[in-house]
Amino acid sequence: MEIPAKYNPSETEDKWYKYWMDKGFFRSVPDEREPYTVVIPPPNVTGVLHMGHMLNNTIQDVLVRRARMMGKNACWVPGTDHASIATEAKVVAKLRAEGIEKSSLTREAFLEHAWEWKEKHGGIILEQLKKLGASCDWDRTRFTMDPKLSESVLKVFVDLYNKGLIYRGVRMVNWDPSAQTALSDEEVIYKEVQSKLYYLRYFIEGDDSYIVVATTRPETILGDTAVCVNPNDPRFSHLKGKKVIVPLVNRAIPIIEDEYVDIEFGTGALKVTPAHDVNDYMLGEKFNLEVIDIFNDNGTINEKGVLYVGQDRFDVRKQIATDLEAAGLMEKVEDYTNKVGYSERTDAVIEPKLSMQWFLKMEQLAKPALDAVMNDEIVLHPAKFKNTYRHWMENVKDWCVSRQLWWGHRIPAYYLPQGGYVVAETEAEVLELAKAKSGNANLTMADLRQDEDVLDTWFSSWLWPISVFDGLTDPENADIKYYYPTNDLVTAPEILFFWVARMIIAGYEWEGKMPFKNVYLTGIVRDKLGRKMSKSLGNSPDPLDLIAKYGADGVRLGMLLSSPAGNDLPYDDSMPEQGRNFGNKIWNAFRLVQGWNVDANIAQPESAKVTVEWFNSLLSRSIKEIDEQFANFRISEALMQVYKLFWDEFSAWYLELVKPAYGSPIDAKTYKATLEIFDKMLKLLHPFMPFITEEIWHYFTERKDGESIMMAQMPTAGEYNEQLIADVEFAKEVIANLRTIRKDKNIPQKDSLELFYNGEMNPAVISLIVKLGNLTEVKVTDVKVDGASSFLVKTTEFFVPLGDKLDVEEELKKLSAELEYTKGFLNSVMKKLSNEKFVNSAPEAVVNGERKKQADAEAKIVALEAQIAQLK
Repeated sequence: MEIPAKYNPSETEDKWYKYWMDKGFFRSVPDEREPYTVVIPPPNVTGVLHMGHMLNNTIQDVLVRRARMMGKNACWVPGTDHASIATEAKVVAKLRAEGIEKSSLTREAFLEHAWEWKEKHGGIILEQLKKLGASCDWDRTRFTMDPKLSESVLKVFVDLYNKGLIYRGVRMVNWDPSAQTALSDEEVIYKEVQSKLYYLRYFIEGDDSYIVVATTRPETILGDTAVCVNPNDPRFSHLKGKKVIVPLVNRAIPIIEDEYVDIEFGTGALKVTPAHDVNDYMLGEKFNLEVIDIFNDNGTINEKGVLYVGQDRFDVRKQIATDLEAAGLMEKVEDYTNKVGYSERTDAVIEPKLSMQWFLKMEQLAKPALDAVMNDEIVLHPAKFKNTYRHWMENVKDWCVSRQLWWGHRIPAYYLPQGGYVVAETEAEVLELAKAKSGNANLTMADLRQDEDVLDTWFSSWLWPISVFDGLTDPENADIKYYYPTNDLVTAPEILFFWVARMIIAGYEWEGKMPFKNVYLTGIVRDKLGRKMSKSLGNSPDPLDLIAKYGADGVRLGMLLSSPAGNDLPYDDSMPEQGRNFGNKIWNAFRLVQGWNVDANIAQPESAKVTVEWFNSLLSRSIKEIDEQFANFRISEALMQVYKLFWDEFSAWYLELVKPAYGSPIDAKTYKATLEIFDKMLKLLHPFMPFITEEIWHYFTERKDGESIMMAQMPTAGEYNEQLIADVEFAKEVIANLRTIRKDKNIPQKDSLELFYNGEMNPAVISLIVKLGNLTEVKVTDVKVDGASSFLVKTTEFFVPLGDKLDVEEELKKLSAELEYTKGFLNSVMKKLSNEKFVNSAPEAVVNGERKKQADAEAKIVALEAQIAQLK
């Protein structure tokens, strides 16, 4: 078959992906082979492919394709997450654009819109992953709100409730006024912001004196119910038992004393707003203070605030500062830098808020999951994340699992008419429990009211490695028994606690064993300025545009070459360009080999025989090293090994050494060996570059329908000759020196040379030097050769007689200039070394470095003087 002059990814990628899909190569069913299982970190159902997805899914695909080629039954389960907050926000925005408010709809009507949105947008990201080459078992695609997965979530909630681990209560939570829901602590991102510190005057009741209290949130004075001072602070001892007047509000509140207040910090007096600060809430409980919640769920002031009712909290902050100033109640305002919590999902400023929520007790559940990582039963790559994991798990807080949303898994709790509630999976079980608890045998479901809240999205995704195989709803099924525990998880460090730790907890709680053996934590893709790529910054290229421009293989390779585990990836367009250039290198190398004429009647030259033997040794050693790198999840290093092996060794040396002379044929033995080597190289490259390797593999020979490189066996490491590898490295250095002499002396490659050497050299590699150096002969000598250029490789000295090829006068001029320069350099080094202060105070390594420079310069001067003497 005639191979095209240029490789065109756009013509080949869709063709091969369709072929793989049509032949069912990605499908997996339990059989007698060793399973290799990966579950995809399910992207948001509303999402589209971004650079982080590209990196993460490329790594997963590399691992899955490699496992498949190693004879394992590889199963990569794809799917999407319902993403409660993000999806509900999208649907609300869409409805608003159509003039419909969520508040005007029933829950059922809203959910119809949400499902419609999901059906329209839900599969986009999975289709985009196909463009990347992801070899997922698409028949296994799951969604976190599929019936079986939803059943799993409810089963787990009920189980935890029955174990006494789920409880309901009023607690201070992180409230997102934009999404109007509670968030867990892990969903809050703290950012350093430039704020103002407002110093306010609280007048003593019945007195003209006042104390000064500092706050960054003056709007919350509307909910103040006390001012707290330290009992040991002499500044306030005369105020014991007195009250102060809340500025503007004119409400009298008590002065309380507690050592919680730091005497040295601020003014020494602390305003206490139990409804809107975690620490104030604890003080409020201790002193039995009134709790005044001044905020509506959307962040506006409610009637309890009395002033500014209906206004947004940040508008109030500006207005109240003006009003306090006008009333003479503002002492001063200072610039202040502090950390403020933001919602991870909506980027709204979090409002601490008292709220009735459902919580899961975590301390008992976390213990097995902590031990598993600490004793390396589950291994984090890189290991530096173990400390982060340990810190989180040792300080784990109860998980607020309820969300005030409609899209998601509704909490299976039902309230009884006379008070109290029951928790169960099915309506039949609910009714049975409700009748028993109430003592009313005539109760119907119409008499009960289901809790309005849904569960935190992570409450479904923590079950993912189990629920995708129906392990909770059908614990004895063949899939869960065969595929669980899974092997490797590839994800981002920022969800190490959100998702990874919780999956580990779930694995031990419901399966009694780990959910996966290895966790590979990728870095964050950043721009050249070090910023995280995001739509809002406009600094993230569209992955599909990159694939269209550079090809999927080019994008995959470019990203992987730059992304060691856990390290951030500074993205630049030169990366996929490097990937595309490498693809072109492979393509051109194959075109070169394919273009050779083969003659079965000519003998294999000695140089080709040695070259084949050398490269097979080098290949075996490289495969062994690549296997070790994969075992340690050094995927970027493994790729670099294959990259260099192909570019530096195969293309630059092997092909040059076996290439027939222009217009001449190649012997059949060498050609066969070359195709075998090329075949192995393609297989090593396939997990990284699936499309181009498949395309070339099909050009090798006539393939049957249903054959694919992705189903071929990955090459294994055989015996290798370390000495031969070293000897060829020696020969390459000799050839490089010969090329330098030709360049320096302007001697064309077509002009043959002689080579003499004094020392040791393996005769087996002489044929390689003769071929690439264009030498008539190579002889041993024990004396210096007159009129020759010389060089040293290790301890062996080489001479190239130049005869009439050398312009003696020009050569003497060049050598004399080099000698002069080297003497000057030596002189500058000696000045440093003769400076006692430098020798005594500089680090030992620096001084030793200068002494080495001295020794090298002195040796070079001796060699140059000898060459000059020879020419004279």
